[in-house]
Amino acid sequence: MGLGRQIRQEHQKEPSDAELLAAHVAGDRYAFEELFYRHHRKLHRVARLTSRSSEDAEDALQEAMLSAHRSAGSFRQDAAVSSWLYRIVVNACLDRLRRNKAHPTAALDDAYLITDRTAQVETAIAVERALMRLPIEQRAAVVAVDMHGYSVADTARML
Repeated sequence: MGLGRQIRQEHQKEPSDAELLAAHVAGDRYAFEELFYRHHRKLHRVARLTSRSSEDAEDALQEAMLSAHRSAGSFRQDAAVSSWLYRIVVNACLDRLRRNKAHPTAALDDAYLITDRTAQVETAIAVERALMRLPIEQRAAVVAVDMHGYSVADTARML
């Protein structure tokens, strides 16, 4: 039985992110998987908003999770585990965007057809278009502060 599952059975509650990361470092084969699935949706959304395409977002997220898996032992406990994961994903996206800078881009107005006219969808599309017009570093900061609720100071440390 993995340490993450053992911790949960002993405490009859979900282990914290820090407990899962510590269990992973201690050799629990399933702890990092549980940590990843706990944050997957949020991390995927961050990758998608920071990247230029869904393919780049998927690749960057995979690179980031491999990096986090390998470097978990160096986590210093000076921030939340979720912030640490977020920073690794954003950095992987930024690295990928810098490497792929030579890719041609299409104007966002021509790239998307709006077929669903509900106000919520229109607003989401407008926000995404505006985000994609920002320089990479500014986009990452806006997503962190305005969409994920990190403080400006935490965002500055992450980026």
